[in-house]
Amino acid sequence: MASGKFGSMPDGADIVEVSLAGGDLSVKVINFGAVIRDVRLAGIARPLVLGFDRLDDYLRHSPHFGAVAGRCANRIAGGRLMIDGRRHQLSLNENGRTHLHGGFKGFGVRAWRILAQDTASVTLAISAEDGEEGYPGQVDAVCRYTVEPPATIRIEFEATTNAPTIVNLAQHSYFNLSGDDTILDHRVMIRADAYTPFDQDKIPTGAILPVAGTLFDFRELRPIRRTNGANRFEYDINYVVAEARAAEPRPVARLESPSGDVALDVASTEPGLQFYDGCMMKEIPVPGLDGRRYGLNAGCCFEPQVFPDSPNHPGFPSAILRPGETYRQTTLFAFSRGSE
Repeated sequence: MASGKFGSMPDGADIVEVSLAGGDLSVKVINFGAVIRDVRLAGIARPLVLGFDRLDDYLRHSPHFGAVAGRCANRIAGGRLMIDGRRHQLSLNENGRTHLHGGFKGFGVRAWRILAQDTASVTLAISAEDGEEGYPGQVDAVCRYTVEPPATIRIEFEATTNAPTIVNLAQHSYFNLSGDDTILDHRVMIRADAYTPFDQDKIPTGAILPVAGTLFDFRELRPIRRTNGANRFEYDINYVVAEARAAEPRPVARLESPSGDVALDVASTEPGLQFYDGCMMKEIPVPGLDGRRYGLNAGCCFEPQVFPDSPNHPGFPSAILRPGETYRQTTLFAFSRGSE
């Protein structure tokens, strides 16, 4: 276990970095946004996630690199939230029309507290007040990262509240297993037979459609790069893994580098999985890990979650959390080496 100061927030709060290791995997975590800042696999001479070496770059340029999105990840239409017949208006931090990833001061852009740490794990906590970003109820959340041999990051979330509210946390790491400029030639497999189509604001329509016969079909391993006529097809879509949460993580996705030398297997308890191919990334004006430059499609995300806009779709799995209940999620990122 090693830790040290990584920087200071504008309000003076210290941000520290904790180094974790287990088996062939080493991971660096900072308490800004509970960010997984760097991931290295023994025998592979490159980082496997996108990140920065300076806190200021996270504050100015990060599109949620490695952060925990919450208290409600993904989008809510018009920021409208109805619980037990009572309407709540959330902040509109995306295009002035949509609430995204918990709002202007969501969990991914705030300092978390470090509760405990050892050589292989760190436990972080955060609290959100009643009324913050428009949400009802105080929420207290905990995130625990554990590096397990041979090369797995176990992510465990818990949250409680003192009033009915919604909680939907998602780990938002951007993966690039090859070090190439884009991930378009990476191969992906997603264990989902259906997806939730969306409107122009990327808000689900409420329908659940089969992936069969569409460009959303990743049930067999294939490259991310696909075309729709003359245009490259873009991915920022929720996949329907199941109708409800599971007690234990189930396999949901696999990512392989173009050469096959590194793979990532994702398992989670969550019913949905947002797959994002970095299609909205802009050229970042500062260097990332190992001096790399990040632009369009530089990384991809696998975000286990409850479906987007679930409070406004009664047929979707519910994100409502009530007093006396505990929100729980477990997600596994398991890395492995293959042969080139």
